[in-house]
Amino acid sequence: MLYFILYLFLEVMISTNISSQIGGFNTFLELVASAFLGFALLVNFRTTLIENMQAFSMQKIDLQEFQRLNIFAVLGAILLIVPGFLTDIIGILLQFSVVTKMLVNRFTAKSIYQNNTSFREEQSQIHTQKDDDVIDVEIINNDSTK
Repeated sequence: MLYFILYLFLEVMISTNISSQIGGFNTFLELVASAFLGFALLVNFRTTLIENMQAFSMQKIDLQEFQRLNIFAVLGAILLIVPGFLTDIIGILLQFSVVTKMLVNRFTAKSIYQNNTSFREEQSQIHTQKDDDVIDVEIINNDSTK
């Protein structure tokens, strides 16, 4: 809820500031143009998907990064359709692969660290359980040739 209020505040402040600078008619034209751009990006999402599939097949990106890049491209197109200057700025930034890779790497680094930490904890629990199941025995050899 706090993030939504922060977003609303920033959207109103940025939109009011830019609208007062460029005027009402130009604001209307920008909103319509960004909506058309968002629809065009959604229609042409196929090419973005093909580029990401080629990068995935050449092992330049892994599966999680492939999924996140596609999600950010669609999210950016949707943000361009939504009226507002802040959403337009974020939507345009999400269309550039440099920005999306920075976001993907930031989130991926945290998840890899969390996965490695949980994996280590599971391994230590498995080793502890294996040690608990061990029974010490002594083998006594009964030779009849005493």
